[in-house]
Amino acid sequence: MIVCKDLIKIYKVDEENEVMALQGLDLEVEEGELMGIIGSSGSGKSTLLNMLGGLDRPTAGKCLVDGKDLLRLQTKELVSYKLETVGFVWQNNARNIIPYLTAIENVELPMLLKGRHKRERAKELLELVGMGHRYNNKLTMLSGGEQQRVAIAIALANDPKLLLADEPTGSVDSKTADVVLGVFRELNRSLKKTIVIVSHDTELTKKLDRVVAIRDGKTSSEILRKTYVEEQFQEAVQDEETHEELAVIDRAGRIQIPRDYLESIKLGDSNKLRVELEDGRIVLVNPKSG
Repeated sequence: MIVCKDLIKIYKVDEENEVMALQGLDLEVEEGELMGIIGSSGSGKSTLLNMLGGLDRPTAGKCLVDGKDLLRLQTKELVSYKLETVGFVWQNNARNIIPYLTAIENVELPMLLKGRHKRERAKELLELVGMGHRYNNKLTMLSGGEQQRVAIAIALANDPKLLLADEPTGSVDSKTADVVLGVFRELNRSLKKTIVIVSHDTELTKKLDRVVAIRDGKTSSEILRKTYVEEQFQEAVQDEETHEELAVIDRAGRIQIPRDYLESIKLGDSNKLRVELEDGRIVLVNPKSG
């Protein structure tokens, strides 16, 4: 569904200064996958989501979604892409929902923009996210979690192939966050939707099978769920799940080493390491350690 290769995004701050938000990022997402992207503020995760959502154009590299090259789409094609291929859920509900419209009217709006008004379909979507009993309520009458579930229904209005969510649990408590994530999991299971959730919350890694970590505009590692199997019965043991973090190697053979790893070997301000091969292991050594 998504293929990003050497993706670069440069923002011009003023006539003399530029900011490189994405620095050759690589990413692949399979069709029907539910995955997360985590990273600290300024890591480039929201910039990536804006690229995938058609809200901003890449500067260079490859960015394909459902076979569409987002670097080369014309303006008219980009409008169709945003209406038909991708659905977006924001953290700020004011960007998701028009406050003077009811829940069902908000879900109907994207359909009207596409020229296909279906009230029954809007009701079905609200039922799907557990909000069928609140379809006549406006924004002020809904809790934060309810607003986010309505926002998910709005994003699904035109049956997009890809659903993007930017910090969808950032403004709700942990219990409500679990409910919202549960809705995404159910949509992924029942509708086979490809869903990408972006968050700064590292707890997301415990709730999804695959999470990509972004650092300094690059994919630095992937965190994968591992389920231990009882050899006697060959059955997965639900209580014995863990996650394994794997560093991502780019095509030039480079990896990003976490800052705390470098601090633990007292590298200081130096930018040099000795690389050694020992018994099938690649070992990074502080050259000043003797």
